[in-house]
Amino acid sequence: MSRSNPPARLYHHGNLRQALLDAAFQLLADTPAHQLSLRELTRTAEVSHTAPYHYFEDRTGLIKAVGVECMKRFLLAQQEAVAQHSAALDQLVALGMAYIRFAADEPHAFALIYDPQICPPGQPSDEMAPLIAANEALLGTCVANAQAAGVLPGHQPQPLATALWGAVHGLAQLVMAGHLPLDAADPALRALVRT
Repeated sequence: MSRSNPPARLYHHGNLRQALLDAAFQLLADTPAHQLSLRELTRTAEVSHTAPYHYFEDRTGLIKAVGVECMKRFLLAQQEAVAQHSAALDQLVALGMAYIRFAADEPHAFALIYDPQICPPGQPSDEMAPLIAANEALLGTCVANAQAAGVLPGHQPQPLATALWGAVHGLAQLVMAGHLPLDAADPALRALVRT
């Protein structure tokens, strides 16, 4: 009597798509997105090498979905940081620090979010657009609260929000590249918003 092979572990996760995205995010800790291997991804997710094709047309489709996953986690980190504070200045600094810390802790995920091949400027995908809008709204709310509290000047909130975004993004890039220690970012942000 012959014994059959045990069933493949293809669907052992319950949510295969999310398991693949989680595995890709895990791999981004050490590997830039353009170097992600589908074979390594399936090995990390402990699924068959054909599993990604159940949900993604090709490697590009998978990488775009990973970019959306990265943006979700990036937005959540900022939302959670802001929610921990009630004072307008502290919320604004917490928002900036969450942005910078994500870039420092997850540089390849951060780079993927801003990759113009994955998220073309001004033309985000249907999945990415609401996340970008939510991130912009979070910044807008923090700026408006800071203006109402007298922390920031009370005119032209949109250009001010854009300038703050640019400053925080620049600090994030400096921290990622090792030109600025992470612990120097908080006092830099506080100096920026108090001038």
